[in-house]
Amino acid sequence: MIYIGIDDTDTLDTPGTNQLARHLVRELTGLVRGRVVTRHQLLEDPRIPCTRKNGCAAIECESASDLTIDALAARIRPVMLAWCPPGSDPGLCIATSPISEAVVEFGRQCQRRLLSQVEARELAADQGIYLAGLGGTQDGVIGALAAVGLINTRNDGRVVYSSSAGIDHFDITGVHGVAAILGNGVDEVRCYATSQRVTAGTIDVGKRLRPNYRDGRVVLFVSLLIGETSDWRAERIV
Repeated sequence: MIYIGIDDTDTLDTPGTNQLARHLVRELTGLVRGRVVTRHQLLEDPRIPCTRKNGCAAIECESASDLTIDALAARIRPVMLAWCPPGSDPGLCIATSPISEAVVEFGRQCQRRLLSQVEARELAADQGIYLAGLGGTQDGVIGALAAVGLINTRNDGRVVYSSSAGIDHFDITGVHGVAAILGNGVDEVRCYATSQRVTAGTIDVGKRLRPNYRDGRVVLFVSLLIGETSDWRAERIV
């Protein structure tokens, strides 16, 4: 398994890191098979510059060719450089499984306290992980490494892309039946208030389907609606 982490790739007036991650999946067709893209929330602190919310993105994929990490990085770098606007501070991390507990813990710590580029680079070097800053201050290396750690908790963040045969399952909007949701890359639907599984009814997913990554499964949390056009409303949880 290959994990790609990216962070600090946008400015206020440009598409965000989640969109770049989805773009990378498309651009890397034939080289890797993208399985999921996850968005992870990092520490929000006035000392941490960020565009809107301090989030990073990770791509979990499988190799579809005889590809080294350096060759994959060489393919990704120009795509990111063409995408990322002046004023962004992009970072790129690429690692293969297994991912050590030290990297997982680095991701968790990035959600709790300030960490530095030096700490990120030293850990990546110690673990033999590719980590590079692609512009600006290069502070994106912190979140890029954190993204790889956090997706490997198998219990953090939102899933913003899930693919089968090149189809983005989550590119749907509006009201859908539970069965249709379960047929679009979601493993289970749970009531947010009770954690009980939901097996019937209709769900208003809003502008786009955004389930969570919980216990290695793609889980959509919903809340009950009364007197509305659907039975449930999808919850957008960090």
